[in-house]
Amino acid sequence: MYDIRPPSVDWSMVTPVVLVFLTGLAGLLIEMFRPKQNNNSIVLTSLGGLAASFFVLYGQLSAEAGETLAGMVLRDRFGILLQMALVGVCFISILFSEGYLREKRIPFGEFYPLAIWSTMGGMLMVASNSLLMIFIGLEVLSISLYVLAGLSRAEQKSEESALKYLLLGSFASAFLLYGIAFVYGASGSVHLSGVVKAWATNHANTQHMLLFGMGMMLVGFGFKSALAPFHQWTPDVYQGAPTNVTGFMAAGSKIAAIGALFRVLSESVELSQAWLPALFWVAILTMVVGNFAALVQKDVKRILGYSSISNAGYILAAILAHVKAPDKIGANTIVFYLFSYAVMTLGVFAVISMNAKDGREGTRLSDLNGLWKRSPLAGGVLIVCLASLIGIPLTGGFFGKFMIFQDLLTADMTPLAIVLAVTSVVSVYYYLGIAHAAWVAEEGATPAESAPMNAGLQVACVTCLVGVFVMGIFGQPVLNMIGGIVR
Repeated sequence: MYDIRPPSVDWSMVTPVVLVFLTGLAGLLIEMFRPKQNNNSIVLTSLGGLAASFFVLYGQLSAEAGETLAGMVLRDRFGILLQMALVGVCFISILFSEGYLREKRIPFGEFYPLAIWSTMGGMLMVASNSLLMIFIGLEVLSISLYVLAGLSRAEQKSEESALKYLLLGSFASAFLLYGIAFVYGASGSVHLSGVVKAWATNHANTQHMLLFGMGMMLVGFGFKSALAPFHQWTPDVYQGAPTNVTGFMAAGSKIAAIGALFRVLSESVELSQAWLPALFWVAILTMVVGNFAALVQKDVKRILGYSSISNAGYILAAILAHVKAPDKIGANTIVFYLFSYAVMTLGVFAVISMNAKDGREGTRLSDLNGLWKRSPLAGGVLIVCLASLIGIPLTGGFFGKFMIFQDLLTADMTPLAIVLAVTSVVSVYYYLGIAHAAWVAEEGATPAESAPMNAGLQVACVTCLVGVFVMGIFGQPVLNMIGGIVR
């Protein structure tokens, strides 16, 4: 007789994820029983559940690291901090979404549970060393985003973005799953520790299968992280999806994908001689393509799409520095930059969402003309967040880029440091282009109409504004709080 017992579960480790799941379920039930009503109750329920999950996560920062669900769920400071970032991204996105959705005339209450469940998928991805759990989390995150990208059903570009994201995303998921199958075939385990043990056997066939599997997995993660040359979907999907969805996608999916990629690479250091040179050139290509392609764009969301690609290259460079010199470089830089990137990116998209009015939305640079006159607060937030994306001192973006640059020099990866510095200078042109459009009205140009800033949008903008300055001015204390991550 087989002794089949369910795995023991430490519910304290999974409580934040369960809270997020139940919050999405509650939002969906409210929508079911209150069809065609306003979404205020759904918004309040969503914000309350996310806040509860955030505070539970904060309370776990001092808890001991551990695993549960047969090792499929992991609790450590890296995972907890990224889960907090994901919950925060969803919270801020919901704050400015209701006003935007109503002005866009797509006030569908389903947006909120879908965004929350997408967040739950990301939380699973960053808190597991199991390839199976990472894949499940990825699919939960992705399927929700496929639907959200096509939320504006009356617009052809929204439908096209959803279809393109679905097809290419499914293709990338197939690569990832195919790679996981090869890793399992070589190691007999879906846990990342099995990769190390299988590689240590020095058996040629086993090592070849592992390398092939890792290659397929990196293709899948490259797509989800928007790394070149797997980035082609990014500007089109960013442009076509509703602006609040694009902001949520830019910040949330980036954190989840990079967090999972970090887990895989940091647990596969023994194989780094094979994949490190390839990812070295991927990082360079990503930074170069993202920044130079953005120079010729005229649509703000497409510019930010290429900006997202370039920032993926910066973060990949930070991961490679950590993997090459783990004894000297911790993961603190990666976590810090992801927090900074999320805050400054959400701030920009929150401001852009004001351009939705009476069912229409202008996202070209010219549509930002006169923004500072219509809303000085929005204009100020836009300038500060763009300054952070450029890397101007006293902002979180500057402190984050400086840390990555320093880590690259410490890890003897000077070429990557030079490319980071040069491409950051290139980015000044297109970021200033956005600022110029909002603050310097062109002669003869007719200022576009925009929706007024409601309370939710104001709170979201102020939160991002404060976050950028806190991460920049108090960068070292924030790093000290992040400290203690497994090196």
